[in-house]
Amino acid sequence: MSRSDVLVDADWVEAHIDDPKVVIVEVDEDTSAYDKNHIRNAVRIDWKTDLQDPVRRDFVDQAGFEKLLSEKGISNDDTVVLYGGNNNWFASYAYWYFKLYGHQDVKLLDGGRKKWELDARELVSEVPTRAKTEYKAKEQDKSIRAFRDDVVEAIGKLNLVDVRSPDEFSGKLLAPAHLPQEQSQRPGHVPTASNIPWSKSANDDGTFKSDEELKELYQEAGVDLSKDTIAYCRIGERSAHTWFVLHELLGQENVKNYDGSWTEYGSLVGVPIELGDGKSA
Repeated sequence: MSRSDVLVDADWVEAHIDDPKVVIVEVDEDTSAYDKNHIRNAVRIDWKTDLQDPVRRDFVDQAGFEKLLSEKGISNDDTVVLYGGNNNWFASYAYWYFKLYGHQDVKLLDGGRKKWELDARELVSEVPTRAKTEYKAKEQDKSIRAFRDDVVEAIGKLNLVDVRSPDEFSGKLLAPAHLPQEQSQRPGHVPTASNIPWSKSANDDGTFKSDEELKELYQEAGVDLSKDTIAYCRIGERSAHTWFVLHELLGQENVKNYDGSWTEYGSLVGVPIELGDGKSA
């Protein structure tokens, strides 16, 4: 797999912006960003209301994903290009969903909204209309999703990559500093995990660093790229970005995203936890 299989640049998007078989999708942490302006012909997926189960702590099921994409006018054979703010934070999260449910041709706009705006490219407020489709999702690809038992079993054996901030990793914070400090019962990290904040894989303009720079980033942190890897964060969205880097850009075969992440693990009874100084909690 090459970068061109999973990434497109802004020139490519502009050249294909009116192609009916290319669907541009914006996914942002700030779910109101799309309402202000967006790339022409882009549709929106709301990570809170569209990608989460409305009742259970889980994400949308197969039938729900089919309904969502059908309503957005996305067909199984469409090329889907995802983008968003903050280094494609939540766009990468959505990318992982698309792969989980078997969509073949999905890519990220390298640099996302940030690079697009830095280049002063066109943004509009008009919302496009796409005809409804009959999208058919596949069964979940469990090879890219980790569960809590997988994480416990991986301690001391596989690569565990904690992609949160150093303060979250050490136990000083439960969540990113700009969010409420809630949800998990205990702070800290999974023992033997390496702390490699997800945003270190991006350049200042939001584009991904080179393969050589990315390999160096992980190897210097002690990650053996020949080993199986589980990435986690707080709710699975930042670790989806790291999953994209390791699996899609660097071609590491066995990489899983633990979407339960710290909000689940940090509330489990009896599992091992470490704080920043290595003291068990």
